Parts: sequence; structure tokens; C-alpha cells
Amino acid sequence: MSTLWVVLIAIVALLIGIALGFFIARKYMMSYLKKNPPINEQMLRTLMMQMGQKPSQKKIKQMMRAMNNNQEK
Repeated sequence: MSTLWVVLIAIVALLIGIALGFFIARKYMMSYLKKNPPINEQMLRTLMMQMGQKPSQKKIKQMMRAMNNNQEK
């Protein structure tokens, strides 16, 4: 009977560890991406120039704002 309890406790501890690990990793990645966005204004400017567009600062700011709003949702 005691072996059954040990196995049961081990399984419960494993499930709790997996759930906690998932949520901690998710919170860490969300804060990391908020501090270090995957694309910045310089990257956006370079991308637009490669596509043959002459980027104005107004257009860059507008696209960055749209991407940030989209990221928050």
C-alpha cells in the first residue's frame, strides 16, 4: 500500500512541476519579448528600403504602433 502512495505522490508532483514550469516559462518569454521586441524601427526601415519604398519617419512610427497594438492583443 505504501508503494502506491509513493507512485501517486510522484505523479502528482510531476504534473504540478510541469504546470508550474510552463507558466513560469510563459511569463518569462512574455516579459522578454516586451523588453526586446523582435523588430525595431531600424529593421523596419531596412525592410521597406529593400522592398523599394522610401520610408518616412511618420510611416515607420505608424507601422511600429500598429505592430505594438497587434502584439498586445
